[in-house]
Amino acid sequence: MTLRFSKMHGIGNDFVMVDARNAPLALDAAEIRAMADRHAGIGFDQLISIEQPRDPSCRFYYGIWNADGSPSGQCGNGVRCVAAWLHRAGELPLGETVRLESPSGPVAVRLLAADRVTVDMGEPAFRPAQIPFEADAQADRYALDAGGETLEVGAVSMGNPHVVLAIDDLDAPSLARLGPLLTGHARFPEGANAGFAQVVDRSHVRLRVHERGSGWTLACGTGACAAMAVLRQRGAVDDRVHVDLPGGRLQIDWAGPGHTLWMTGPAAFAFEGEWLGMAH
Repeated sequence: MTLRFSKMHGIGNDFVMVDARNAPLALDAAEIRAMADRHAGIGFDQLISIEQPRDPSCRFYYGIWNADGSPSGQCGNGVRCVAAWLHRAGELPLGETVRLESPSGPVAVRLLAADRVTVDMGEPAFRPAQIPFEADAQADRYALDAGGETLEVGAVSMGNPHVVLAIDDLDAPSLARLGPLLTGHARFPEGANAGFAQVVDRSHVRLRVHERGSGWTLACGTGACAAMAVLRQRGAVDDRVHVDLPGGRLQIDWAGPGHTLWMTGPAAFAFEGEWLGMAH
């Protein structure tokens, strides 16, 4: 099997983009894992297919798979790359706001430049059943037992589940242990992306994210949105925040409950290629 692809990234969060506008993508989890291998494959955090929409109000649909072959509901850095890919393909002009369909529902995107995109990520969902997260009632803070200690965390969905822990030191050795523990915590029945957020000031946050299905990543767009939303709910940050991740910076704007959250950041092409299949 030969499969043409584009390799892209959003501040280091990297993707293989596959054009499936004319034919559905037919890959199983084993093939996706082989492609994701950074030594014997292409290497990526997520695979993204660009397809015809299911929802007629949307211009295109995009599917998302993690490096372990599991499906994902949303990817903030990925949708910016989808928009840039569609622009290069002649499908999305600069300055036009277009609805795209993700596995978790529609999002609106607008290209500010060929390599810079702003995305309406929808309103953060804090109700435990929406995340999903096992809790008796919605709260800004939850006590969560992990690895023999009790942590104070926030929980939110940005189209995929997130757990956010505010910390003072992003270089603390405990993160290597806590990331996988939180990602696979039993109170998140579908797993969660674990974000570790350090508030520098009311408009500046530093963040590291351990993603379900992919592990530690250079950047996580929905993770930046989730961290800002949790911190904003607590009154710790203002309604515009710059989030610095290991791969670069995102701008997150959220005026609070009743408003949608906007994420702005870059999207870049790395190279084009052909995947020749597992036998090769």
